[in-house]
Amino acid sequence: MIQPFRVLIVHPCVGRRRGQRRYVRTWLMEPLPAATVAALMPADAQVHFADDRLEPVPYDLPVDLVCISVETYTARRAYQIASRFRQRGIPVVMGGFHASLATAEVSRYADSVVSGEAEVLLPELIDDWRHGRGQRIYRANGRPSLAGVRPDRRIFRGKRYLPITLIESARGCRFRCEFCAIQTVFGATQRRRPLDLVLEELRAQARPGRLVFMIDDNIVSDPVGAKELFRAMAPLGLSWVGQASSDIARDDEALTLMRASGCRGVLIGIESLDPSDLRRMGKAFNLAGGGPPAAVAAFRRHGIAVYGTFVVGYDADTPAAVRERVQFAIESGMFIAAFNHLTPFPGTPLYARLKAEGRLRWDAWWLAPDYRYNEVPYLPVNMSPDEVRRACLDARHQFYSWSSIARRLPAQRPGMWVRHAAINALHRWDVDSRDGLPLGDEADDAPLIEVC
Repeated sequence: MIQPFRVLIVHPCVGRRRGQRRYVRTWLMEPLPAATVAALMPADAQVHFADDRLEPVPYDLPVDLVCISVETYTARRAYQIASRFRQRGIPVVMGGFHASLATAEVSRYADSVVSGEAEVLLPELIDDWRHGRGQRIYRANGRPSLAGVRPDRRIFRGKRYLPITLIESARGCRFRCEFCAIQTVFGATQRRRPLDLVLEELRAQARPGRLVFMIDDNIVSDPVGAKELFRAMAPLGLSWVGQASSDIARDDEALTLMRASGCRGVLIGIESLDPSDLRRMGKAFNLAGGGPPAAVAAFRRHGIAVYGTFVVGYDADTPAAVRERVQFAIESGMFIAAFNHLTPFPGTPLYARLKAEGRLRWDAWWLAPDYRYNEVPYLPVNMSPDEVRRACLDARHQFYSWSSIARRLPAQRPGMWVRHAAINALHRWDVDSRDGLPLGDEADDAPLIEVC
């Protein structure tokens, strides 16, 4: 009897304190990349899945290959997991954003690295490894078609994720924001999945009372394609949220179609209220048509809640400027908001600029043993690294204070009041649980094993 080819897919956590039991709840959405990898496996493969955020990694499981999708914040943990399997002689394959942004680094800890999108590379890689001839690096030439890709969500059964269904309708974004890794990986382009495939997936996955998260990097990057999608979604009776650029707020037709399609809220990268910083980061389009206040008001006018994200620590930033952003987020009635320090991801124009200016505190901050989540890995201009960190924490505490939650409640649609209270309470709880989180598992102090 021929033994089936056995594959373990692992989704690594960002990090874990020694003895920590409860993971950051707001980070517990279904990892769609893992389901996509599972869908690309041969029909005769025996596929296992472990989510490091929810369960122990089964290091003793008899498998022939381990596949790990790596992001910059999960890189250290991914290398810890890979080292354990490679000690047993089990080859490890890594892909994901960090593998595309820092291929040479990732190749030090993986037997094979996928640089680029998995759809075009993984079938060949799996066939190579099942025949014992895996290559060190697989690089994508061009962009794969997104037709026919249906994530295999069966791997999520029995796991305690947030009650949100993730669907992808497009990949990439046309903008070139300085700090964004999306534009680096996808070359400031966007491709859409076939509309009938997206609708088929929405019909199959949507459940009454269950929110759909359209995970597109920017669902309105192609306004014509987006409007076609919204028209087609309208009869489905869905409730969904997504991510969009603020320029769409000036397109009344688009907002009307979004609301009719079931859009309940959008994540908008507002980042700053300072024109010089917005221009520096490549987001001058945020200033058009009345700027962030007008954009937020337009979304709210159409019954769409706003999740505003803000970057703290750009060159013009001061503590007073950060406080102004918090007040704006509260007074404009944002549903939720994020206040995060500027992060120089490898491969981005921002990383190259800060490195050239001698402002990186660590070249590979994500691997620095003493780096912790929320620590600022570069030298800001007008604030110290610790001042930026404190400003972020203070902003979150103020925005998610009970008084702020109560003040913002009347700005939401009545049907969203219960959800608003629950989600804001969840974020309030997670503010401190994320602060100071080590990257990697603090209890795993074994040395990382590099590929010879």
